[in-house]
Amino acid sequence: MKTAQIILAIMASATLLTCNQTKEKSSDIKQETRSIFPKGKKGPVENFTGNAFNTPLVETDSVYNTVVGNVYFEPGARSNWHTHPAGQILIITDGVGYHQIEGKPIETIKKGDVVKCPPNVRHWHGASADVGLQQLYVVPNTEKGIVNWQEPVTDEQYSANNLKK
Repeated sequence: MKTAQIILAIMASATLLTCNQTKEKSSDIKQETRSIFPKGKKGPVENFTGNAFNTPLVETDSVYNTVVGNVYFEPGARSNWHTHPAGQILIITDGVGYHQIEGKPIETIKKGDVVKCPPNVRHWHGASADVGLQQLYVVPNTEKGIVNWQEPVTDEQYSANNLKK
C-alpha cells in the first residue's frame, strides 16, 4: 500500500514538473512573438523625444512607391510634430500609445488599432508614459517626399495630453 502511495506521489510530482516546464516554454514563445521584427536603429534626436527604433521593411523603388517599416517607441518616447505629403497609415502591433492631430484631442492607441493620418496634416504619435508602443507604418512616397519633420512635442504638451487619459 505504501509503495503504491510513493509511486503515485512520484507520478504526481513528475506531472507537475512537466506542466510547469510547458508553461515556461509557452511564456518564452509568447514573449518572442511580441515583436516579430528586430528592434532596429535608434531614430535621430532631431525627430524624436526619447528612444524610438526604426526597422525599414519595404524601401521605395521603381516598382513600389510605398515605404513600410516598424517603429518601437520606449515608454515616454514620441515623434516630433510632422506631416506626410501623401498621408500615413499606422498599424499598432503591441503596447499603448498616443496619436494627436493638431487642434484635436489626443487619441489613445493600442494593439490592433489602425490610424489614418491624412495628407499634409500636422500630427505626432508615440508611446504612453508607462508602456512602450510597436507600430507598423505605411507611407506613400511621392515627388513631394515622405515626411516633413517639424518641432518637438514639448513635455508640457505631452504631459497635458497624459492628464486627459
